[in-house]
Amino acid sequence: MLRKITFTLVCLIGVATPIEASQPAPVSAYSRLPAVESVKLSPSGNKVAYIQNVTLDSGEALSLLSVFDFTTADLKILLKSDNEDVRINWYRWINEDKIATSAGFAGNRRYGMSKTKVSETRLMAINVDGSGEPELVIEPRRDLENVHSQYADRVISWLPDDPEHILMEVDYDSHTEPSVFKVNVNTKKRERIERGKRKIRHWVADQQGNVRIGERLNYKDGEVIIYARQAGSEKFFALFEYNVMTDPDIIILGFGKDPNILYYKAYLDGFLALYKMRLNDQKSEVVLTVNNVDVDGGLVYSPTTREAIGVGFSQQPRGVYYWDETDAPFRDGLAAVMPDASTSIVSYNDNDRRYVLYVESENSPGVYYIGDRDRKSLSPFTGQYPELADITIPKNETITYKARDGVTIEGFLTLPVDYDGEKLPTVIFPHGGPGVRDYDGFDYWTAALVNEGYAVLRPNFRGSSGYGLDFANAADKRWGLEMQDDITDGTRWLIEKGIADPERICMVGASYGGYASAMALVKEPELYQCGVIFAGVMDLKRLVQHYRKFINSRLVKDQIGDDYDDLEQRSPYYRINEIKAPMLLIHGESDRVVDVSQSQEMFYEMEDENKPVEYVELENGTHYLTIQRNRNKLFETMTRFLREHLLDEKKPAQ
Repeated sequence: MLRKITFTLVCLIGVATPIEASQPAPVSAYSRLPAVESVKLSPSGNKVAYIQNVTLDSGEALSLLSVFDFTTADLKILLKSDNEDVRINWYRWINEDKIATSAGFAGNRRYGMSKTKVSETRLMAINVDGSGEPELVIEPRRDLENVHSQYADRVISWLPDDPEHILMEVDYDSHTEPSVFKVNVNTKKRERIERGKRKIRHWVADQQGNVRIGERLNYKDGEVIIYARQAGSEKFFALFEYNVMTDPDIIILGFGKDPNILYYKAYLDGFLALYKMRLNDQKSEVVLTVNNVDVDGGLVYSPTTREAIGVGFSQQPRGVYYWDETDAPFRDGLAAVMPDASTSIVSYNDNDRRYVLYVESENSPGVYYIGDRDRKSLSPFTGQYPELADITIPKNETITYKARDGVTIEGFLTLPVDYDGEKLPTVIFPHGGPGVRDYDGFDYWTAALVNEGYAVLRPNFRGSSGYGLDFANAADKRWGLEMQDDITDGTRWLIEKGIADPERICMVGASYGGYASAMALVKEPELYQCGVIFAGVMDLKRLVQHYRKFINSRLVKDQIGDDYDDLEQRSPYYRINEIKAPMLLIHGESDRVVDVSQSQEMFYEMEDENKPVEYVELENGTHYLTIQRNRNKLFETMTRFLREHLLDEKKPAQ
């Protein structure tokens, strides 16, 4: 049967020829969208769904939501998108016959007499047999004064014991105060379970499908109240109260199978720990705490018992800490088969006998396998980057260095496979966010850059997540300051180690990483030879002013700052006169996270100042490079630009 699956995929996608290990990989091998992603089994395990990203002979690139039936070898394409106007965000099996899919698109909301660019979502139901058209699960409500339901894809319970219904939260009755509806996925009839109220922005249901938690957030003053109610009760009480602008967060994860057990994360000695609470007496106990790192994931549930059995934790070898050891021999057996890779089960069927295994290592792109525990079989399904199957990709080295004030900074250093100790042209590649972090494992940007012969450093500077409360809060109103110095100190560390050629170092970054790359050229004009900025923030004052149109504007000011003189001092746009190195600006015209005007205005001003600058605007481009031609264009342009300034080559990218 696996041969039939493979044959069908090859017929549809076309043969993706692996590159011989002796040949350099073309840029397009890295810039392609993953060939297959989000592989999930149906409840019975007799079908598998996945998203394929294909380029047809005509050159048209499509994302396809496809379902393969193991029993009939039948393949159906349920949904296709060119990602230009509407994209597939995610999908999930509702039952054996129906799939729910989130569709995302760029929208506009009225603000006074003008319109504001926003992102919007809708939830669609699709018949797995291919009959009928995709249907909206719930129609967003509109009125004459405003438009409600910006996000209409938020499911708070899939109601596994009731395959015809789901619970959704939608701001249908009051703007930004979602109500909870029980929706019939076949008839689209809905019943209101909980009306929006009390500035509650999110609801949580227990494993039995009862709404038990409401999370209130007052956007004006940062007040948070987490309301809860006992099983079987209609009355809510305040479980936690704090202020998001001054106090550590408390993060609700979900319920155990016992409706009296609630799991949440809170800070313990400055680091996120996992707690378990008995709601009847509100007594909590620590489930997991680790010195000097945050517990950073969500709950993991058993597909058969629906009990919480673990929590996502990046410091664990397989990314999950399990307190239920029932399946430990099975998981350990899978890890033993592939000892040099990270293995994680990304999908089970309802009786957990069939599963999808995702296998990845730091120097190997991800590959999906289909497993059957009864037959004791494990067969390869497909890889995410098939053209790189025979390419040797360098491993990442976890490094630490001291910042100028003594703070320890962790990061990842990746060197070309043929590195012989000589000084290398180097790319410093700070992550976006900034409240996220880089991890070990395959990264297509890093792999593409190292393939060009560059050393690549990805520092987890101050403001990154995972390293405790103080480290994360160091980003508040400090963009361009200590967190920027951490990146500079990492660059100088590479020079001192004899790895980086001090005459050939460039910055590359996206989103916040783009901001940091531009600020590096401002603050250290002699240290860097160029900068590549994708979707970067160039003007913090403009960013804060832009958010005046949004309900969370006060929180943005609290994080970024509200002193305009200070914001200008920390913005590349107002310090263009200090920039000496050439800059490449790239931005998507439909970016709803960082508005395209940030790069446009930077480009115009740099041109006026006769600074060396290039600008590329990606048609219909988003913040996440969801369109294949835009990924290709970005990587081709970046590769050419870096070759010119790091390798002194004027030839075009492959």
